[in-house]
Amino acid sequence: MVAEKETLSLNKCPAKLPTRTKLLAQQPLPVHQPHSLVSEGFTVKAMMKNSVVRGPPSAGAFKERPTKPTAFRKFYERGDFPIALEHDSKGNKIAWKVEIEKLDYHHYLPLFFDGLCEMTFPYEFFARQGIHDMLEHGGNKILPVIPQLIIPIKNALNLRNRQVICVTLKVLQHLVVSAEMVGEALVPYYRQLLPILNIFKNKNVHRRRCAAT
Repeated sequence: MVAEKETLSLNKCPAKLPTRTKLLAQQPLPVHQPHSLVSEGFTVKAMMKNSVVRGPPSAGAFKERPTKPTAFRKFYERGDFPIALEHDSKGNKIAWKVEIEKLDYHHYLPLFFDGLCEMTFPYEFFARQGIHDMLEHGGNKILPVIPQLIIPIKNALNLRNRQVICVTLKVLQHLVVSAEMVGEALVPYYRQLLPILNIFKNKNVHRRRCAAT
């Protein structure tokens, strides 16, 4: 009787029957991938297993530097230079309002050398052409002014601009042959200029290597 009651009660309540669940195949656990640690060189983190050493920042030796307003531009815009622009069949040239030989070279020549940093017309034209005119007619007035020309030359070379550097080197060549003893007077200053010129040389070598690859 007890077994029959249990059977009847089970038949009356089929919803209470235990349900069988299908066992799913166990999925493998995901493998944890370690994160890479970005670190500076020569540090404790750099010695860790998953460390990635960050390279050194660019020194910027080859990077072109922005120009600053020059004293030459200031004097030119104020009309303090005895010069004007003249056009002829060969192109532009400087019309000097006074004889070049009578100019105060201690005052004007360093200002024109300061204009070597200029890269826009007409400032760059007047500065560079004015230098060549003054070196051509300066004679014995050039030698005493050499110490005042070194800082403007360094400023122009430090721009890291290829065009400015090439023009400055041409000016240096003209300066050396402009008068007697000028080349000898420049010797003490070569140590200041050679490191800058070597950077320019290395930049050209690097550019040629990149073009060859």
